[in-house]
Amino acid sequence: MSGRSLVHGTASGPVLMLDDPLSFWGGFDSASGKVIDRFHPQHGACLSGAVLCMERGRGSSSGASVLAEAIRLGTAPAAIILLENDAIIATGALVAQMLYGIDCPVVVLGARAEWQELSCLPRLLVEAGTETVRITPPA
Repeated sequence: MSGRSLVHGTASGPVLMLDDPLSFWGGFDSASGKVIDRFHPQHGACLSGAVLCMERGRGSSSGASVLAEAIRLGTAPAAIILLENDAIIATGALVAQMLYGIDCPVVVLGARAEWQELSCLPRLLVEAGTETVRITPPA
């Protein structure tokens, strides 16, 4: 699979597919890495170290700071794969990369068919470079 890189980096982890968009501001606890929005279908799920797949984020621009803090703490997803552009999520990952030197690649897939294939895979390797993006099962 390929996509477009919003934030460069390489990461791998188990696939965690969210059923609904998530707001990092108020819907995610950066200390524990868990979804705390009690109305979210994956309430209680731990995002730490996962390749998080969600169509898009939801909510406040403050979510960028929550994501950056989770990356600093090591409780964030290892990588984030989106179906739609999300400047807030990209900003949080980019700020963490610049301030803390920690990568959390953010990639946008353009095709829904590829998106649906992700849910069938247990783990993914995300390699997001300036020219190319590769999303594969790890060797």
